[in-house]
Amino acid sequence: MYAIVDIAGQQFKVEKDQKIFVNRLEGDEGSKVEFFDVLLIDNNGKITVGTPKINGAMISCKIIEHLKGDKVLVFRKKRRKGFKRLRGHRDYLSKVVIESIVETGAKPKVAPKKEEKPKVEAKPKAVTAKAKTTEAPKAKAEVKKAPVKTKAAKEEKPKAEAKPKATPKPKAEAKPKAEAKPKAETKAKEEKPKATAKPKAEPKPKAEAKPKATAKPKAEKAKKEEKPSEPKDKKE
Repeated sequence: MYAIVDIAGQQFKVEKDQKIFVNRLEGDEGSKVEFFDVLLIDNNGKITVGTPKINGAMISCKIIEHLKGDKVLVFRKKRRKGFKRLRGHRDYLSKVVIESIVETGAKPKVAPKKEEKPKVEAKPKAVTAKAKTTEAPKAKAEVKKAPVKTKAAKEEKPKAEAKPKATPKPKAEAKPKAEAKPKAETKAKEEKPKATAKPKAEPKPKAEAKPKATAKPKAEKAKKEEKPSEPKDKKE
């Protein structure tokens, strides 16, 4: 006889007195655990399939110990980037032994509801000083409100006569401006006659250019013109 059961998100095929490793369960070592998510039961060829669960079926287990699984190494690498990383991981597991498989009649245990205590009615809070202060100005504001004046009341009251405006005072006559005195410089210019322009000096006549001296004959021509030297006296 075997059954397929869902334990902590994983499906297991279990038999009586079988030991399995499942994800960490809540509970102490030696405590009993019951699972009601039974999907299929095979009792000597008689198969019962749930839709999706079998009503009344149950698997009872006992926690033997809590432990960690084998280490799993996770290596990452990015080529041409110089990136390498190695991490290790171990799953938290629980070792469980199957004690019994029940086909029908099992009912999940319902935790007893806690008795609700009757709620105590809250006493009305005493009026604080702040509440009094807030109520007092409101009352004053109501007193200050005057009755609304109607249009008839406005018409009855005559409008006050406008006061006559005061006559403006005549402005004082502007005094004539004093005549500006002629400047001393203008008088001096009128008195002094203008100086006569001096006659320009006549330009001096340019000196006559002297005739250039004739170039002297070169030394070579002078040598040619010289007379040939007389022959030396013969020996007597």
